[in-house]
Amino acid sequence: MLTAPTATPDLIHIPHPDPHLYNPDLAPTAPLARTWTTYNYIALWFSMSMEVTTYMLAAGLIAGGMSALQAIATVLLGNLIVLIPMLLNAHAGAKYGIPFPVFVRAPFGPLGANIPAILRAIVACGWFGIQCWIGGLAIAAMLNVIAPVTLTHNITPICFLAFWALNMAVVWRGVESIRFLQSFSAPLMAVLSLALLAFMYHRAGGLGPILSTPSKFHTTHDFLAFFLPALTGMVGYWATLSLNIPDFTRYAKSQESQVLGQSFGLPVAMTLYASLGIACTSASAVVFGQPIWSPVELLSRFHQPLVATLALIGLLVATLNVNIGANVVGPSNDFANLAPNHISFRTGGLITGALGIAIMPWRLLSSSSSFTSWLVGYGGFLGPVAGIMIADYFLIRHRTLSLAALYQRPGPYEYTHGFNPRAIIALAAGIAMALVGLAVPTLHWLYSGAWFTGFFTAAILYLLLMRGRVPSGKV
Repeated sequence: MLTAPTATPDLIHIPHPDPHLYNPDLAPTAPLARTWTTYNYIALWFSMSMEVTTYMLAAGLIAGGMSALQAIATVLLGNLIVLIPMLLNAHAGAKYGIPFPVFVRAPFGPLGANIPAILRAIVACGWFGIQCWIGGLAIAAMLNVIAPVTLTHNITPICFLAFWALNMAVVWRGVESIRFLQSFSAPLMAVLSLALLAFMYHRAGGLGPILSTPSKFHTTHDFLAFFLPALTGMVGYWATLSLNIPDFTRYAKSQESQVLGQSFGLPVAMTLYASLGIACTSASAVVFGQPIWSPVELLSRFHQPLVATLALIGLLVATLNVNIGANVVGPSNDFANLAPNHISFRTGGLITGALGIAIMPWRLLSSSSSFTSWLVGYGGFLGPVAGIMIADYFLIRHRTLSLAALYQRPGPYEYTHGFNPRAIIALAAGIAMALVGLAVPTLHWLYSGAWFTGFFTAAILYLLLMRGRVPSGKV
């Protein structure tokens, strides 16, 4: 039987918690343990932004027809927009010291909270598969450079499975087995990206040709038809983290430190690193006659085998580190939380790996448009969750939660047998409204802005359904 611990410098004492809702990882962080400063949040965003998919996200805009300046503006605007729900959902983490799975119990109920948690987990599984495919591409490219005879065979599927198996081995041994890599991941990617930019700068003859490459859109209508889903993709890129940002802000020294750190770190880091991808892809259109949006393919065109091999090995190491830290730990814990007595962290990690293959990441990365479609599509599932969370916390509860009640049953968050049917109805309606454009061509614009459509639909409906259910200023 799990009982509440005595008060410690790291945890806040919770009286009589439900054993199915409480463990030391979920317990609220005590004020003395909230030590993250503005610098820590800036560093966090720079480390998370410097990865291959950030490069590809921005490079896909160039491959889709935007000019370099249009692409940079789209990246910056998208990240300024997603910063808003990021900061709003971060508030509860900083104020109460609670992680996402606990915070989301207020609108969805202690059992209903598993619904948004699993939605988030499934998206993370997709990202896990994408990162594994990128790793497989890097291995295949490296082998093609070392042994050109492999060019006559399609070795990418085998390389993908090899990199996937490496990730699974790390999960089986525990995340601690690559902890030493974490401090090197972001600097390594920064060095690789700058080296790639220098190479392309030299081949393209300076920044002039890069920045002067014109947009392929000749009318405003054509531009907007590409811009809206592209902007939604920018927002969708961090849609997952905009939900579970309390997992990080629960350690904030103050609200000010997390607000300032994130307000600077997220848009600046993403725009700077994305600009590297934009510049390199623009230059590739000048040098090779077509935009190459994948850094793996671009690196494979280096004529120096040693340089290309070292660069691809570095990319492989960084991808492994990011994949385990960002795309395995979260969903593994979410799956384990469904049935703690039957699903361990290892089992949750294996489930993550299996779903990562099932989602067929090679299709998601078959083109820049497919990658953007993936971002837009899952935004339709996560946007409604964000809308409900923000509406509940700010407009219904006025930033007031009962900390103890979040860990207890029954209580003010019990609703109907642990589920809030109103939140579930609003969530379903938000998802349906965001995805209806897939079935009804005249409403495709709703799908093009899936995150926005789902966010506002779910938030408004949730407010209407919850009217009078929670007294103002109460839990």
